[in-house]
Amino acid sequence: MAARLLDVPMASVTIVDSDRIWFKAAHGLEGVSEIGRDPGLCASAILRDDALVISDALADAVACSNPLVAGPMGVRFYAAAPIITADGYRLGTVNVLDTHPRLITSAHTATLADLAAVVMDELELRLSALGTVRAEQAQREAEHQRAESERVAREQAERDKTAIATFAATLQRTLLPPALPTVPGLELACHYHTASTRDVGGDFYDVFPLGSGQWAFFLGDVCGKGAEAAAVTSLTRYTLRAAAHIDPDPEAVLTTLNTALLMDPSIGSRFCTAVFGVLAPEEQGAAFTVTLATGGHPPAYHLSPGEQAHGTRVEPVQPKGGMLIGAFAQAHFATTTMRLAPGQALLLYTDGLTEARTQEGGMLGEDGLTAFLAQRPTPLSAADLVKDTAALLDAMPDGPGDDVALLALSVPTNPAAPRGATATAHTTASPAPVRRRRPPSRRRAAGRRGRRSASFWDEVGVLRTHPGPGAPPTHALGQQDPSQLGAVHLEMPRARAMVVSASRVHSGGPLSSAAHRSP
Repeated sequence: MAARLLDVPMASVTIVDSDRIWFKAAHGLEGVSEIGRDPGLCASAILRDDALVISDALADAVACSNPLVAGPMGVRFYAAAPIITADGYRLGTVNVLDTHPRLITSAHTATLADLAAVVMDELELRLSALGTVRAEQAQREAEHQRAESERVAREQAERDKTAIATFAATLQRTLLPPALPTVPGLELACHYHTASTRDVGGDFYDVFPLGSGQWAFFLGDVCGKGAEAAAVTSLTRYTLRAAAHIDPDPEAVLTTLNTALLMDPSIGSRFCTAVFGVLAPEEQGAAFTVTLATGGHPPAYHLSPGEQAHGTRVEPVQPKGGMLIGAFAQAHFATTTMRLAPGQALLLYTDGLTEARTQEGGMLGEDGLTAFLAQRPTPLSAADLVKDTAALLDAMPDGPGDDVALLALSVPTNPAAPRGATATAHTTASPAPVRRRRPPSRRRAAGRRGRRSASFWDEVGVLRTHPGPGAPPTHALGQQDPSQLGAVHLEMPRARAMVVSASRVHSGGPLSSAAHRSP
C-alpha cells in the first residue's frame, strides 16, 4: 500500500531490535529478511517523532555508509515514519525506498505517518489477540490442573471415606457379640442398624450364661458417637459381664457399672442407659422368670397373645426409679420381675427406634411402637418380631436418624417340641460395592424418596436349633450331617441376607434347623 500510494518501487515494515532490523513486510525487497542495525536509515528513523525523508542518500553523511545504500541495492531515496505505541514505545518503521533520488510532499509524509499508525493498530490488535489466546490457554491449563486436582482429591476422599467406614464397621463388630448363644427352651433374635458408616455407634447388647441354668442379657446405649463412645461401650459391655458373674442381681450389676464409669477418668461426662436382665427357667414347664433392672432406658415390652384371635397384648416393662448410668455417684436403679410364658415375647430396643420419623413427619414414639406391636400375629416369635420391626425401620421415609439395636426373647408355644433356641445373625453397616437392584415398587419408592445409602441394607438371618434326645445344640448348617438333611428352604427377608432353613427327619419330629447369612 505504501509503495502504491507514494509511487515507489520498494516499501517495507520493519521491527528495530537492539542490534538487528527485521523486515516483517516488504515489497520490492525480495530475499531481504534482516540486516544489522546500521545508522542512516531505519535506525535513524525510529529515533524521530516525525517522518524522516532523505532525498539523496549518497549526499547524506550518515546514510551514505548504510549497506542498503552502499551495497548492491544502491538505495538513493529513503523516507520513513516511526511506529510508536500509545505509551511511547518505539517498535519499528514504515519505509519507502527508491534507487533514484526524489522529492516528496508533506502530504506524502503525512500518508507515511498514517500508515505507521495503521501498522501500530494492527500490531496492537494482534498483540491483544495473542494475549487473549495465551490467557485462554493459561485458563484452560489452570482449569485442567484444577480438574485434575479435584479428581485426585475426590479419589483420595473416597479412599479415606472407605477406610473410615471399614475401620468404623470393624470397630463396631468388636463391640457386639459375634453370635447369640443357644438358650434351651428360648428363641432369641437381634438386629443392629448403624445410621452412619463413618461413626461408631454406642448401642450394645449381649446374652451370656451365668451358670446353674440361668442366663443374663442386656441392651443399652452410650451417649454420643465415635471412638470415645466406642471406648465407653467396650468398658460397659465387659463390666456388665464381669459384674454379673460376681453378683448376678441386676440392680447390683448396674450399680457396679455406674461406679466403673464414674471412676474411669477417660470417660469424662459420658453416660449410658441400659436394661439388664436375668433369665431363670422354671422347674416345671417351659416358662422363664425374668428379673429386669433398668437405668434410664426406654421401657421394654412384654408381648403376649391378646383376648382377640389376632391381637397382641403389649405391656411396657420399666421399673420406676432407674437413673442414668455413669451420671451420678448415688444413682439408684429399679428392678422388677415378670414371667415369660410360652407364646410370649420380650422386646428390648434403643431409642433410635422410637425417634425415627414416620411418613407423617412425627417421631414413631412409644405410642406408635405400642400400636405397631399390638398388630403382631400370635403366637409370638422372637425372629418374626425382630424381622417385622426391622421392616418397620425400612418403611421410614428417611430411615432412623440414630443407631438402632433390637433384642427379642420368646418362648415357643409347642410343649411337645424339643427345647431349643433361635438366634439371628446381626450385621453392621460396612462398605460394600454398589449392586444393581430392581426398581422399587411405587409404594416403596414414595417412602424412601431416594435417601437410602449402602449402610441401610442391614439384614436379619435366623438360626433355629432344636436338639433332640442326646443331640447337642447346633448353630450352623455346616455342622449337620448332609445325608440326613431333608427339605431346604431359601428366602431373602432383607436386601443382603439369605435365610437358609433345613430340617432333619427324626422320630421325635424336626430335629434342627439353621440359618446362614449369605455374603
